[in-house]
Amino acid sequence: MENINNITVLFGTLITLLLSVVAYFIKQLHTDFKSMEKDLIEVKTMALIIKTEFKSDSALINQKLTYLERRVQLLEFQHIKNPENEK
Repeated sequence: MENINNITVLFGTLITLLLSVVAYFIKQLHTDFKSMEKDLIEVKTMALIIKTEFKSDSALINQKLTYLERRVQLLEFQHIKNPENEK
């Protein structure tokens, strides 16, 4: 009878230790997921910032391009209007 009690205590201890190890790894996994979620939010924020900067830079380049096209058209018009300016 005492052997059965010893075996039961041994199995109980072993199961407790194994459950403790499983609980520890689940806790670590949960912590890693929280960290990953935080990093993902940071990446999304940075992507949004980069996208916004790209859009504003693109708009500025388009404005400069439009301005330069108007200048070229004006110079072409002046050149056609005054052909004596040719060398």
